[in-house]
Amino acid sequence: QVRLVESGGGLVQPGGSLRLSCTASGRSLSSLTVGWFRQAPGKEREFVTTMRSSGGYKYYADAVKGRFIISRNNADNTVYLQMDNLKAEDTAVYYCAAGAGVILSSLRNGAAYNYWGPGTQVTVSS
Repeated sequence: QVRLVESGGGLVQPGGSLRLSCTASGRSLSSLTVGWFRQAPGKEREFVTTMRSSGGYKYYADAVKGRFIISRNNADNTVYLQMDNLKAEDTAVYYCAAGAGVILSSLRNGAAYNYWGPGTQVTVSS
């Protein structure tokens, strides 16, 4: 069993930056695909970014490409999401997810991920 806990959310002005962390316990993340999803009020959960276990493949939603970066530190069993040039439309609860054996065609599909954190709120507002 893998337990994921996100941190680093908060209130930031448009154009600002935040760095989210997702720390895992119970199993090493090094062999899992890890990703970030978000859910804004009144909207469905949407894919943000993902990274394969090898770390060599990263995939981003068009809405965040060029502004967000996913990374992982296997020594700390932690996944990060660096978010720059934040916009009001980035406001959402951000969830960390991890999965075993996630195939390429399912990387954007939350149902393919086995483990989820409780989420952390990100609010972008002036």
